[in-house]
Amino acid sequence: MSLVELIAQADERGLAASGLACLDRCVPLLGGDDLVLRPLWASLADGSDWSAGLEKARGSLGAGAGAGGSGPGGGDEVEALARRMLDAAPDAPDAPGIRLWADACSVASLRIHRLLDPAADPAPSVDTRREGGTEDMSPLVAAELRRQVTVLELLAGHGAAGLRRALDVSTEGRRVLRAVVSRRARGRG
Repeated sequence: MSLVELIAQADERGLAASGLACLDRCVPLLGGDDLVLRPLWASLADGSDWSAGLEKARGSLGAGAGAGGSGPGGGDEVEALARRMLDAAPDAPDAPGIRLWADACSVASLRIHRLLDPAADPAPSVDTRREGGTEDMSPLVAAELRRQVTVLELLAGHGAAGLRRALDVSTEGRRVLRAVVSRRARGRG
């Protein structure tokens, strides 16, 4: 099943986890630490209010500050894409716009990975990848696509019990992206 189909079939918790996981993997681009989004993951698990955790994360990451290109991502576009994910996060995981947010986070995260991947991706856009076109995919984009699919499948198959494993998948992706950003910074320095 394609990523687009999985997003279309996901319930609210799956959509919230999917969007949050994409954002979580991109936190290194905003200069955030590994724990900045943990309160949101906890809110998804226990059903508590996530607006306080979201507000705290926005404050910690300087949401709304605009991308200045000085962040660790090394580029205006990647930072701007990550910042938009955070800025657009709904105040509740069951908000009416959660599907649009999850979909936008999916696209933004794949674009970020595509921009940071040193290998060229011959697909005309990330939409091709999201719809199932995986031929000759660049490694970083392929890994991000797999992570997005895995998170949605975990939530669809295990509900709230899949959140812990979804967080583990996201943590792995964040480490990979942090390493890519660090290599790029060393290459420029």
